[in-house]
Amino acid sequence: MQIHVEVNGRTQTFEAMPGESLLSLLRREGYLSVKRGCEEGDCGACTILLDGRSVRACLLLAAQAEGRRITTVEGLGSIERPHPLQQAFVDAGAVQCGFCTPGMILSAKALLDETPRPDEGQVREALDGNLCRCTGYKKIIEAVLLAAQRMKP
Repeated sequence: MQIHVEVNGRTQTFEAMPGESLLSLLRREGYLSVKRGCEEGDCGACTILLDGRSVRACLLLAAQAEGRRITTVEGLGSIERPHPLQQAFVDAGAVQCGFCTPGMILSAKALLDETPRPDEGQVREALDGNLCRCTGYKKIIEAVLLAAQRMKP
């Protein structure tokens, strides 16, 4: 079946298989920042923004994205012009292996879009569903707060 979605600002038509997860479809179409982790919605590695909300792509059928707006980390910035969140993660030393980073950044973006000046507790709550096996989250939280400071309206 065909689904029509906007991914990172571009309208696209994809062929989805019955029962296919949105995670599988996005990875098949080359959006490799959407990581395959637990596939049960627990780890946050497959986090995307769906109509601006942080969601787990492994928990959605591809068909549920019909007519919706998807943002992956590929749509935020580039090597030459990183999004302020991406730059803050680098500057704060918040990346180690990088597996969880795309999901963390998108969860943080959803938070900052709603709450431009979050406190540490709000950052912790927003990232609660994103697991990182490499860090103690301190640098990640610092990165989000740094980005919020840099992105002040």
